[in-house]
Amino acid sequence: MRHRVAIVGAGPVGVTAALELARHGIASVVLDDKATVNDGSRAICLSRHSLEILQQLGVEAPFVAKGLGWTRGRTYFRDREIFRFEMPHSEQERFLPMINLQQQYIEKFLIDKAAESELVELRWQSAVTGVSQDASGVSLKVTTPEGDYRLACDYLLAADGARSVVRKAFGLALHGEAYEGRYVIADIRLRSDFPTERRAFFHSHALPDTTILVHRQPDDIWRIDYQLGPEEDPDQAVEEASIRDRVSLIVREVLGEGDAWELEWWSLYKAYTLALDDYRHGRVLFIGDSAHLVPIFGVRGLNNGLADAANAGWKLAWVLQGRAPEGLLDSYSPERRGATLDVFANAGKSTRFMTPPSRGYRLMRDAALTLALANDYASGFADPRQVTPYTYAESPLTLGDDPAFEAGPVPGAPLINRRLAEGDYLLDHLGHGFTLLYFSEAGELPAALEDRLATLRARGVALDVLHLARSAGAREARVDAEGEHLAAYGAIPGSAYLVRPDRHVAARWQRLDPAALEAALITALGGR
Repeated sequence: MRHRVAIVGAGPVGVTAALELARHGIASVVLDDKATVNDGSRAICLSRHSLEILQQLGVEAPFVAKGLGWTRGRTYFRDREIFRFEMPHSEQERFLPMINLQQQYIEKFLIDKAAESELVELRWQSAVTGVSQDASGVSLKVTTPEGDYRLACDYLLAADGARSVVRKAFGLALHGEAYEGRYVIADIRLRSDFPTERRAFFHSHALPDTTILVHRQPDDIWRIDYQLGPEEDPDQAVEEASIRDRVSLIVREVLGEGDAWELEWWSLYKAYTLALDDYRHGRVLFIGDSAHLVPIFGVRGLNNGLADAANAGWKLAWVLQGRAPEGLLDSYSPERRGATLDVFANAGKSTRFMTPPSRGYRLMRDAALTLALANDYASGFADPRQVTPYTYAESPLTLGDDPAFEAGPVPGAPLINRRLAEGDYLLDHLGHGFTLLYFSEAGELPAALEDRLATLRARGVALDVLHLARSAGAREARVDAEGEHLAAYGAIPGSAYLVRPDRHVAARWQRLDPAALEAALITALGGR
């Protein structure tokens, strides 16, 4: 049997890609050498943007029910709080800016959803040991406890992580920078009333030369990350006795908690900013850690990988269904590698602050922290720069902006998921394809636009209309009586946004000329 798409790696990124393909009607087979989900917290923070991806896949409910949402964080220097950040949030938003949830739950919820789909086949204990491709497809050698076999597919998504077998099979290498600092990551079970916030400690009296990060997780699990000194032996540092001694000191002297805690899981972490030069290699697309490694600071790794999966998934589905030329896949690398480079720029700053790579950086970091003890203006140096969704402004799929707009998401940016009514939000009404977000006064579409939409649909173009009106008119229109959405989007009656299947804006017009719509769709599908 020849499969249309194979995915190597059943972690969060690989299974998200399978669900995105299934959302568009494309079957895939997912291969993983494990027999179960990963243990330990690993990636624990999901951003609002990632939750919106999960909502499109219809799987967000267990994440919201189990996860712990948060909006703020604190930074301490010499045991004094010097900075508190608050991520933007309002009643207009469906999701909190961040939720904390251990990776084993993230994987379980995604796998449970995939198991419900007839379009996703999960194959465990299936290790890919060889990969080759030609102009017509990709061939995999798969090793299982029952024996080896060959698997043929039209396209391959490589989601097999930092030690990617697929990447090595093609002789591809990640390029970038490795940072000196190492962190021990430990999960402990601890009962505490401290709220769900991100806490960072610099130069505490108990561990004066160590940076410490603390996150609360569900089920009374607390994640503690602490930096190793430059002379410490990492092998000795991850011995259980060593971890227990260090964590006990942190819990008691830094967090001010009692001794009633249990050690659940631990690992060693080193920060990298590494990426492939091109995320597409013929019929192979690299997603997640197989394409890039980013520092944990600012919670960018998993969130960046989920965006990779959504981006690659819809494009591959549309190409396989004949709704877009194969050239659409050429946009994957510039869009997602551009996002990675943006992450590097911000996460690199955070990493150099958290783990100074030289004596000079350490002197500057400590000087900034010292200033912040008595000067509010200096506290911003300790801002962790949390992950934000990337804007594909330079993408070949994105049209230039209409200068008449003074507000709203620019072309390339994701839609704003604003509240329409109690329990009802804008993204709840997006379909699986392209959407035209149209604003009017009384809820009627102009005749010229109706005709253009009918012509496009007759040609098989999947284009939904999400209509917001100031007053009730046509039954299909959603009412924005107070004009809050018009203001948020910088719109007037007659304005429109063309939205891609991944919620990113392809084009916008202050006053839409229906004739411009078809050209924008061609561009957004990789045409010329």
